[in-house]
Amino acid sequence: MHDIKALREAQEHFDEGMRKRGINHQAQALVAKHDIWREAVKRLESLQAERNEIAHFIAALTKQQDTQKLAKTTSRAKELKIAIAEAEGKVREKDEQLQLALSLLPNIPSPDVPEGKDETENKLLREVGELPSFAFPPRSHDDIGEGLGQREGVQREGGKAAEGMTAGEMDFPRAAKVAGARFSLLYGNLARLERALATFMLDVHTKEFGYTEVCAPVLVREETLFGSGHLPKFHEDLFKTEDGRYLIPTAETVLTGLHGGEIMDEAELPKRYVAWTNCFRKEAGSAGRDTKGLLRLHQFSKVELVSHTSPEKSHEEHERMTNCAEEILKRLELSYRVMLLCAGDMGFSAEKTYDLEVWMPAQGVYREISSCSNCAAFQSRRFNSRFRRKGVKGTQFPHALNGSGLAVGRTMAALLENGQQKDGSVRLPAVLWNYMGGIKALQSRRS
Repeated sequence: MHDIKALREAQEHFDEGMRKRGINHQAQALVAKHDIWREAVKRLESLQAERNEIAHFIAALTKQQDTQKLAKTTSRAKELKIAIAEAEGKVREKDEQLQLALSLLPNIPSPDVPEGKDETENKLLREVGELPSFAFPPRSHDDIGEGLGQREGVQREGGKAAEGMTAGEMDFPRAAKVAGARFSLLYGNLARLERALATFMLDVHTKEFGYTEVCAPVLVREETLFGSGHLPKFHEDLFKTEDGRYLIPTAETVLTGLHGGEIMDEAELPKRYVAWTNCFRKEAGSAGRDTKGLLRLHQFSKVELVSHTSPEKSHEEHERMTNCAEEILKRLELSYRVMLLCAGDMGFSAEKTYDLEVWMPAQGVYREISSCSNCAAFQSRRFNSRFRRKGVKGTQFPHALNGSGLAVGRTMAALLENGQQKDGSVRLPAVLWNYMGGIKALQSRRS
């Protein structure tokens, strides 16, 4: 959300930021709406002042028992009551129009965000890890997953197999039967792998990086999604319940809104939270784009990172958060690259975003697995989250940051494709062996 007072004082800067976003000439129209609201407020205050004066006058006339003047003044008081009610409605109407106009505009990009209209103009910052090579044509993760499930045992640490155990499977037909398209079912060790990945990520972020784990609701109020910037602009991509609540598109909405309407002490900052939740998106407008397998489902799980920090430390916190997400990829032995998003490809609330893109061998391309964004005060202002500095009068808006640490389904897809073997089995990275009960590889029914 934008501060109309700051906007009035820096209209050229605001318009330049919107131009980078592909939106032209907004400042003048917003200032005009603000002027109309201010005139409505002045009109209301004038009527209220007159009402207060008449109230005193009526009291004096009552004492004087001047019935003629009292009747005339009382009549004017009744007129003022009606006029004030109308003026109050006008103020509310003009304020709502202004706030709606402000709420539909995205955050202003940071000065170091490159120009550009879409993902083709993002800036490559670094590539990490050596791309895997295969002596066979690599298969897609959904093809691999559907073929998993061994006959006799599972490979365990020490080479011992447990008779009769069945590895997991990935099942899209049955998921479609019970839920419709763009859902998945995972069985056995693939279901276990999802849980193992999330637990591993949570352990690293809480034990090593200082994030506080939160078990968060997946149903939230409309106000929460407004605060995070998902409403009103992106209502078509959200699942809404009959009682007016929404299924969360990301745990960012909850974690960013935890301190809405609160005043924190500066000494409490930064506040760092992590949550593993299911997320729900209609994916409106994404037909035919990465819709095969686990890459773009209506329901998926994600480990989300959120920080609330002081404005002067938000750049440092952004780099830190990105490094935390990168560390998960490194420990999972996955090759990836870091992209600085151009203004046209950034999310609505973001001031600056880094995308982490993991290598997917079957397609021979990098795919997004995490976005780490600094939203500055944009979301805090919408939530009215504030903090107080010691010895300083008044309050300020903290800066809010969010990032995936990581998207669990996409991480699984990357592990299946990068760890695939010629016999259809999948080698797992060493950091997951204990989380998988000693299982080092997922076995194929074909092996």
